[in-house]
Amino acid sequence: MKVLVTDPIADAGLDRLREAGFDVETAYEADDEALQTAVQDAVGLIVRSGTEVTAELLEAAQELVIVGRAGIGVDNIDIDAATEHGVIVANAPEGNVRAAAEHTVAMMFATARSIPQAHTRLNTGEWAKGEFLGTELNNKTLGIVGLGRVGQEVARRCGSLGMELVAYDPYIGADRANALGAELAELDTVLERADIVTVHTPLTPETEGLISEPELAKLEGGYLVNCARGGVVDEHALAAAVEDGVLNGAALDVFADEPLSDDSPLLGVDNVVVTPHLGASTEAAQENVATSTADQIVAAVNDEPVMNALNAPSVDASAFPRVEPYIGLAETAGRIAMELFDAHVEEAHVEYAGDIATEEIDIVTASALKGMFRQLEPQVNAVNAPSLAEQRGIDVVESKAKQAEDFQSLVTVTLHNGDGEISVSGTQFVGENPRIVRIDGYRVDAIPHGHMLVARNYDEPGVIGFIGTVLGDSGINIAGMYNGRETIGGEALTVYSLDDEPATDLIDTLESDDRIIQAQYLSLNDR
Repeated sequence: MKVLVTDPIADAGLDRLREAGFDVETAYEADDEALQTAVQDAVGLIVRSGTEVTAELLEAAQELVIVGRAGIGVDNIDIDAATEHGVIVANAPEGNVRAAAEHTVAMMFATARSIPQAHTRLNTGEWAKGEFLGTELNNKTLGIVGLGRVGQEVARRCGSLGMELVAYDPYIGADRANALGAELAELDTVLERADIVTVHTPLTPETEGLISEPELAKLEGGYLVNCARGGVVDEHALAAAVEDGVLNGAALDVFADEPLSDDSPLLGVDNVVVTPHLGASTEAAQENVATSTADQIVAAVNDEPVMNALNAPSVDASAFPRVEPYIGLAETAGRIAMELFDAHVEEAHVEYAGDIATEEIDIVTASALKGMFRQLEPQVNAVNAPSLAEQRGIDVVESKAKQAEDFQSLVTVTLHNGDGEISVSGTQFVGENPRIVRIDGYRVDAIPHGHMLVARNYDEPGVIGFIGTVLGDSGINIAGMYNGRETIGGEALTVYSLDDEPATDLIDTLESDDRIIQAQYLSLNDR
């Protein structure tokens, strides 16, 4: 299996992939056409900011399982197209967090104390001691725009420097901010109160141009630092604000277009400090993001949870052993329910009862949806199954119950529409022994793999014998039989585990008997 790496990463990541048995191919200078050719047989693709992962590239990558971003920002990856193709997109947000936070603090000092400017003047022979009057960070107010991983690390460091912290982040709770010593406020308030503002948001349609001329005016007399993503700050407005004295200075490590062009308005402005996207450029950070990305490639290809998946459900590594047995079980339950329902589905209800209800179950629900669409969409997986449900107008509902009657844990998939419903329940016995234990309310005990025949019939003498005879006459052995009924003489449901697939005419023969309401064959061999 091949992993294609299109931007340089640390050798430690490449070595980890090779140790896991992958063929690693690098294509650092390939053009679009060459990339589309190279990616055709790749199961994994590793990129940094230098590669655009477009819908066209994903269309060419028919074997692709995962795109790993060796870093944080993913604005160069078409995540919607990846999801549509069932491709996981994962980044490595932890590996360079400390490096980015440290660079941010360094840039604060650099702009507040005019360190690069003084260095340049001294290198040219000028002792310009009297021309640089710096600003101390102690007792100043730091405005943090975006209190994610890097923003939080910056908050910890700057809080220790004696700075007051005020933050804008609509996606974080006040309790979390307070724990970091930061006060949450609206963006305008942050800009008006801060002496220095540091930006730590991703680049999205909502954040593009977030800080422009009106916002910079509110930071009058202060400094702005951006070591997050280019495009969040309007560079023309920022250069003008510094040149006109609205701001005392600015420091940027990221830009809307990289490499920074020679005609950038930021270049040549005395009080603007620029560095060429060095936030993650430490030896430790590069090795961390490379190995983290490699680990996620290995996990995805081995059908294990990907810890930093951005478009797929995941589960904490410590919880995975408890959840893993129910992933395949839920997929099978969803598949059986869909095939038995054989009608338009308006709602899929996945219910968790017992011990499993205390776990992170997003990945289990996604697997149930994967099973539902298995026969309809050959490329379905846990990544695109939720979006397929949305496209088909199927409402997906999760519910949890503390107790599971008769079982330690129970997962039930119920499909609804205006005319009826069907439910399939499964559990996990000791020793990794999955079982389907209820179908449409009937208690059964079926092994969920291989060839299955589900028969609905009237509970009359001789029916089971008749089915057995028809199967025997066709040379099909019954490996197991599980019968449930509502009342004596009422309707019953029987699940037969078979050694071979029955022919279509055998099903017709069974259904020709008035005692048999319906007979359906299910193949679970390719789960």
